[in-house]
Amino acid sequence: MGNNTDEKLYRHIVESSTEAIIIQQDEKFKYINPAGVSFLRADSSESVIGRSIYDIIPEEYRELTVRHAKSIFVENKPTGIVEKQLKRFDGSLVDVETNCSPFLYEDKKAIQSVVRDITKRKEIERTLKKVSKEINTLSAPVVPILEGVAVLPLVGSINSERANYILEYVPLKVQEQNVHTLISDFSGIYELDAMVIQCLFETSAILGLLGVRSIVTGIRPQIAQSVVQLGADLSLIQIFGTLKQAVQELVLKDSYVSI
Repeated sequence: MGNNTDEKLYRHIVESSTEAIIIQQDEKFKYINPAGVSFLRADSSESVIGRSIYDIIPEEYRELTVRHAKSIFVENKPTGIVEKQLKRFDGSLVDVETNCSPFLYEDKKAIQSVVRDITKRKEIERTLKKVSKEINTLSAPVVPILEGVAVLPLVGSINSERANYILEYVPLKVQEQNVHTLISDFSGIYELDAMVIQCLFETSAILGLLGVRSIVTGIRPQIAQSVVQLGADLSLIQIFGTLKQAVQELVLKDSYVSI
């Protein structure tokens, strides 16, 4: 690790670091700084040294850890930042970001890991994901209007995330509500890119495989032109100018009572 002065400076930096720093050798703890002892909720560094590194690796991350260790030793390169979970010594799990790199400890190959707690960030991400899902649910509701018939009113902009939500969840909602005909109304949509159009038409294809009749209404000229340019298969879809026209057609054709 260099001369004695360098070693003292390095140790001072590591001991003072607020991030957990671990050195492992032969799959065992060889060193852990005070921040690491506190973070992993150990009694002391002495109680950690010599223990298996896998004492803090949850089962689902063991294969990844082994693979990274082999890569470090063989290629002599750091792993870069990796997100995973660690198991503290009190049994609790924590979301972390690790950066592992090759290291020479007592003249022998070792691995140095810098561990950063990202619990708050992951909680925020999970909250945002939940909120986003709730927004998508509200922005793509399947609304029953007649027995077996529902409307999917599409309003505002549709990005790839919202389109994927529609692709994944609308067929499930349709099945849950025993819908045999779904009207997707595009009258509130002014612009769609090719990827989103493809996703929406894939949804219609899936509905067709489920035996659900797809009707599209309210497509504006610009969107119609984009659909044609994309070469989307319209054979499984009926198209009406307005939602009112589609409903009137269903009422007349299927002998529904007047609404």
